[in-house]
Parts: sequence; structure tokens; C-alpha cells
Amino acid sequence: MNIENLHNKFLDCNCIVDIDSRSIRKGSLFFAIKGENFDGNNFAIEALKKGAGKAIIDSNQKKFENVDNVIKVENSLETLQKLANYHRKKTKSKIIALTGSNGKTTSKELIHLVLKEKFNTISTLGNFNNHIGVPLSLLQIKEDTDFTVIELGANNFGEIDFLTRIVEPDYGYITNFGKAHLEGFKSLKGVVKAKTELYNWIIENDKTLILNNDDSEQIKFNNYKNFSFGSKTKSNYNFVFIPEKKVKVTCLDVMYKSNIYGDYNFSNVCVAISIGLHFGIDSKKIQKSLVNYKLENNRSEIIRIKSKEIILDAYNANPTSMTHAIESFSKIKGSKAVILGDMFELGSNAFDEHKKIVEIIKNNKIDKSYFIGKDFFNAQENSKSLFFYKTKEDFYDDVQEINQDQILIKGSRGMKMEEIINMKLK
Repeated sequence: MNIENLHNKFLDCNCIVDIDSRSIRKGSLFFAIKGENFDGNNFAIEALKKGAGKAIIDSNQKKFENVDNVIKVENSLETLQKLANYHRKKTKSKIIALTGSNGKTTSKELIHLVLKEKFNTISTLGNFNNHIGVPLSLLQIKEDTDFTVIELGANNFGEIDFLTRIVEPDYGYITNFGKAHLEGFKSLKGVVKAKTELYNWIIENDKTLILNNDDSEQIKFNNYKNFSFGSKTKSNYNFVFIPEKKVKVTCLDVMYKSNIYGDYNFSNVCVAISIGLHFGIDSKKIQKSLVNYKLENNRSEIIRIKSKEIILDAYNANPTSMTHAIESFSKIKGSKAVILGDMFELGSNAFDEHKKIVEIIKNNKIDKSYFIGKDFFNAQENSKSLFFYKTKEDFYDDVQEINQDQILIKGSRGMKMEEIINMKLK
């Protein structure tokens, strides 16, 4: 079946796509995706029984010869990606694609909220930013969608380029270049090479770059079609940072307050304001969306328990985001403690990067620091204020109470550092 005909089937199925047979929506188009640990083809009949209108399966499946409403394709995943690209081309929505080492989800959500003040806007579902999630997000675009904000994730070379070619964005933005996924990218130079695959496509196709002029790597792209923001170099939208616990800035003589903790979120706030202003959104409406935005899902959440204020930043971690979080936290007044978990996907850089974090802690004003995980344990040093544990269980057994008023908790997703709140801080 060609993509045009499949797109008609997609329209017949009320533009609803499902890939999980456990949560089928009535009349949907079910794609039997095959992954490393699952094969959606095994659940196609179940999906149809639960109400799916059609099921897209791989052509090598023999057991569906006499089953109604089954469409065989060479590869269901590739077909999903082609359908998403075809659908994107049929819509009028302007698409903003963003990637980067840190702050992708926060930036995406802020941009979405700001644009929503004036335009019909949708964005990536949760953190669906990979080869499956991006197509699913594109297929959410409706006839009346003005803007779509798509997050692109990657942990190896070529992946951003691949996703960008599916999305074909009108605007591209890179949040930053940090030491993330070094197992795949090898070095910071590798990170820059991989992330700028987005900008390369934008330039090749005469689309528009959104540039953070405070970033020395992004400034190199100023000769191409763009609009820019920043605080250090003359930009289309120049910002002044006002030092407070929650990000506050001025731009074009207007002050913007946000509900977002940490000066490392400065550029995330600035890009949302810049995009809002660029597309003619009133500054008061931009301000309203910034104040109403609440960080959740372990991303710079502020949690108050009795006399303690906990900054839970356990959504994920890499050396760059860990460093920024520590440096921002160290500026807070009062007694302070940090509880840090291992950073994953660093490959051969793991020991050196964990050792650097320990040194950064020593050079900042932190009263007590607790490190959890085998990588931090291997990088331990003798100190009266530094404590190292191989596991969270070892930490629970040893630490009776944390007396400091301000507590930062951060670590990679696999460490599940949020569990510490229930175990030790409530």
C-alpha cells in the first residue's frame, strides 16, 4: 500500500494511531511495532478485538492471511515514520524542532505554553523524542494546528539528522551542548557534531535557526537565516538576568518573572520569551504563561517538607547539568546539603567525570554532600563533609537525619533519586 492510500486510512481512523494493545482507542490505526524486547505483531489481533479500526503489520507475518482489517507492509516502523512525514507535509502547521544536551523538555513546554496564548499549539507527547515518539507526535497535528513544537533526542551520531528529515521543521533550536551520552558521542566535540545535525538540515533547506548568542558554538551560525537571543552579544532579543532563586529577566524594558528555579534555566526562559515576541504575542500574556508554568516529574521541583526546602532535580543528569545544578544551588542562603546519584552513559569517561563533580562540590559552599552509586564510590575522597555509598540502601542504613534547611537531590533517571524523599526526608 502506498503512503497516500495509507494516509487516507489514517484519516478514516479519525487520525488516531496506537502502538500499545493495552490501551486501544476505538477505531484507531494500530501499528505493530517490533522492538528489542517486544513484537507488536503478536498483539495485532488483540488490538482489533479491543476496537482498533485497522492493524498495520510486518509482511513476513504468516498467521494473518484470513484476518480482516489487517494491512501488511514491509516494515511497520518505517511505514509509521513515512506516514508521519507525509502527514507533516499535508498540514499547514509551522514546526519548531529542538534538541540539546540539557533543558529540552523544559524549553519545549515553555515554548508551547507561550505560543498557546495566541495560537493553536501542540507539542511532543511527554518525552516521546525518539524514532517512535517523534512520528507519533507529528501524527497529532490537526488541520487547525498553527504551531507544533517537537523535541528530538539522540545518543549517537546520525540520529538527529534522521529525525529532522522526518519532521522537516520550519525552525530549529539547540538548547546547549553538554557532556551527555558520552558513551555514544565520545567527547564534547562529538556532542556538538551530533546536535548540529539539526542546524545543518535547517541551513540546507533555507529554514530559520533560533540561536542562543550566549553559546560560543551557536554564534558561528549567525550568518545564516535566524533570529537570536542572548545577554552577552547583541541579539534580536537582549536579556538581562536578575539574580533571584527563581528566574527573572528583563527584555525590551519589560520584566518577566517565572516560576522556575535555578539560573541554569535562564536560556530556557529566554528562548520562550523570544519566540513569543517574534510571533507577536503580548508581553503580558507571555508573563502569564511563565508564572503559570509548574515544573514537575522530578525536574527542578521545589518540595517543602516541614522546615526543609528540597530541590528535586532527578529527571536525569550528566556532568554539565550536574555542574550547573550544584553551582546554582551553592548560591542559595542557609545551610545546604546535596544528595547526588551516579551519572549514566559516560562510557570510559565515567571515573574522570564523577571525580570532577566531587572536586566541584569541594569548591562550593555545601555543608554536607552524600554521593550514591558505584561510580561516585570509586571516586571517593576522605573528608568530614563528603560521604560515599555504593547503593541507596547503604545510604539509608548509615544516614539517620539530614539537618540542613536546603537540600539538592540529583542523579540519572536509572538511579531513581526521588525515592530518597519518602525514605529519609518525610
